[in-house]
This record gives sequence, C-alpha cells and structure tokens, in this order.
Amino acid sequence: MAALDLTVGQTATRSLTFTQRHVDLYAEISGDRNPLHFDPEFVAATPFGRPVVHGGLTSGILNALVAEDMPGPGTVFMSMDLKFTAPVFIGDTITATAEVLEVHERKPVCQLAVRIVRSDGTEVLTGTTWCYRFMPG
Repeated sequence: MAALDLTVGQTATRSLTFTQRHVDLYAEISGDRNPLHFDPEFVAATPFGRPVVHGGLTSGILNALVAEDMPGPGTVFMSMDLKFTAPVFIGDTITATAEVLEVHERKPVCQLAVRIVRSDGTEVLTGTTWCYRFMPG
C-alpha cells in the first residue's frame, strides 16, 4: 500500500446547518429519543435551556469531511478521541476543521486533529482521529 498524498499541517473544512429534520431522522435511525433532543419542557430545566442536537449528528460531519474532502473517498476512521465541549442547537451552523498531524510513511494512514465550532465561534468538539484510506490498485 502506498502512503497518502498529504502533508503535515494540511487542513480541510466543511460546514452544516442543523434542522429539526436532521434530529428526527437521526432519532429514527439510532433509536435515541432522549428528551434532551425533543422535549422543550424537560430541557428547559437543564443548563441547555432548549433541545440540543444529538452528539452523533455533531460528530457525524467528520465522517463527511474525511470521506469527501481529506483524505478523501475510501477513508474510514480507525479510532476517534473526541471531547464534546458545548451544545449544538437546531438552526446552528457548525464548521468542522481537520488538520493533518501525522502521515504514515508506507501505509495510507494518517492522524488528524479535529475541531468543530458553531457560527458564533464557540468550540463544540475537539479531538484526534486516525484514518485509513482504501485506495484502488
């Protein structure tokens, strides 16, 4: 297998605005109907104050980032170490950034630093991932 055509410090970004439909579809697929995501009365009594987007939806933008942008098609996560630092709400736009920390010399493997921020500048997720890119040939 060949090494990836990436350089340390290289970055990619991707943005997404969440809708109620995203939350509804994620709950349908995952089975997660936590009242934090759906019950305004319940969540009003929490520090969030209003329904929050599932963490899986927030981190899910990273799947698109690595599979579509960098490293690119055929990429899968080998591991993820993520810290959720603030909530994301319906209507929020988030932007994910990945930065190459390390590229394996002989294998299509890399380590990325990842960060997601809301449009108001609040960091909502930070962490690192290891990725493997399946490449034809």
